[in-house]
Amino acid sequence: MYTGLSDPAILKEIGKRIREYRISQELKQSELASQSGISLNTLGKIESGKPVSTALFLSVLRSLGLLDNLELLVPEQRITPMQMLKYQGRKPKRVR
Repeated sequence: MYTGLSDPAILKEIGKRIREYRISQELKQSELASQSGISLNTLGKIESGKPVSTALFLSVLRSLGLLDNLELLVPEQRITPMQMLKYQGRKPKRVR
């Protein structure tokens, strides 16, 4: 779904979803901003799809109870038994 969208379009869609989720939880912007430890202006930026720091974005997700969904976004990489043999039991730290 997101592959064909530009970064600004993705941010706008995420902001729209956060706004809809906030409303479904019957939270005012001021309440969510306060719970998240961010300004009302910053929450407005997030909901309108403007870029903000990852830390601010995470604080909103945490306040909404959505932080666990990040596991779906970037799942932990598991090493297969064959890779363990190849790397001699150590995870690679970089690619050369």
